[in-house]
Amino acid sequence: IKKASPSKGLIRPDFNPPVLAHAYKAGGASCLSVLTDMDHFGGSPDDLRAARAAVDVPVLRKDFTVDLRDVCDAALIGADAVLLIAAALDDAELADFHDLALDLGLDALAEVHDEAELERVLAVGAVLVGVNQRDLTTFEVDPERAVRMASLIPEPATRVAESGISGPRDAAALVLAGYHALLVGESVVTAGDRADAIKALRGAGAGE
Repeated sequence: IKKASPSKGLIRPDFNPPVLAHAYKAGGASCLSVLTDMDHFGGSPDDLRAARAAVDVPVLRKDFTVDLRDVCDAALIGADAVLLIAAALDDAELADFHDLALDLGLDALAEVHDEAELERVLAVGAVLVGVNQRDLTTFEVDPERAVRMASLIPEPATRVAESGISGPRDAAALVLAGYHALLVGESVVTAGDRADAIKALRGAGAGE
């Protein structure tokens, strides 16, 4: 659930978090990701609160978590999970933020871009690991990155592929590579029928 992106600007002019949340749940989404960053994505904590009030599936606060207070804020606004981007945190911060999230009853999605970052998140005990296919500096998508790294994420961690997933074909390839979940933004938020877009992604993942 996001209103804008740094590379494309406004992507959903009629942005309505509760409407999107209902559509995603109707399509079979097992979790929502809500952008709360204002500067780059035009989001706000109110977007998460509104989505959380609309449906009963878990909600990830997708934001730049750079302070222990950000983890606390995620819990206070009703999130079930918080995003920890390895590239934005040093080892001590990564460990402290991860531990605090668990202490507060939150899941922590540890996001990585390469093998070195994967080693770092595994060292702090991350069991929910996301591989972002988009370079945070250039915004370019490397569609082979997630496939390459899937086998490096050990069981019992939950593998999540993120970004650059444009439809069922991409979804099927990532599930085949070993991912348990997909974090999809733009292709569903801009779809004419968001529920159908989710159903198509889930169908691809089920091998239908």
